[in-house]
Amino acid sequence: MSKGVMTLTRKCAATVLALSTAVGLWGLPLSHALAQSPQTEAVPTEISDEIRAFCTNIADAARDQRYVLQKKELEALQADIEDRIAVLEKRRAEYEHWLKLRNDFLIKAEGGLVEIYKNMRADSAAEKLELVDINIAAAIVMKLRPRLASQILNEMDAETAANLTSIIASAADTNLPEQPS
Repeated sequence: MSKGVMTLTRKCAATVLALSTAVGLWGLPLSHALAQSPQTEAVPTEISDEIRAFCTNIADAARDQRYVLQKKELEALQADIEDRIAVLEKRRAEYEHWLKLRNDFLIKAEGGLVEIYKNMRADSAAEKLELVDINIAAAIVMKLRPRLASQILNEMDAETAANLTSIIASAADTNLPEQPS
């Protein structure tokens, strides 16, 4: 091959590469791709027509290849999402298990706590219930026999007993609208 033909062949290859990239990857119109191609010297019309024909012929194949690559990426993303969902489901099941254990413990502890206060003297129980959270104290007093609950309330400070009575009454009142969480 002569030096002039090799130079022209290299320029054509660069132009074809640029055109096929522009047409195939970005879906640009061929005329726009030809205008953007790196042409330093004028390409003969017959070679330009060959390039145009080549690019037109490979446009569908390039588009198909792009779709295949996009499909592979989407499948990989889908697999990643499915893996993450599986991990989240596993964690959710573990959380539900621990929540069940906690709730079972609280039910047992609550029953045991009520039993403790049932067996205490009223003045001692009143003294201890004044020190705990008011809602916990109200829950315990609600579960005691009415006679013992009244004795405990009688031994308490008047303000604390009034607050407990208010909480117990509001818990027993079913006509109140639900309060937002």
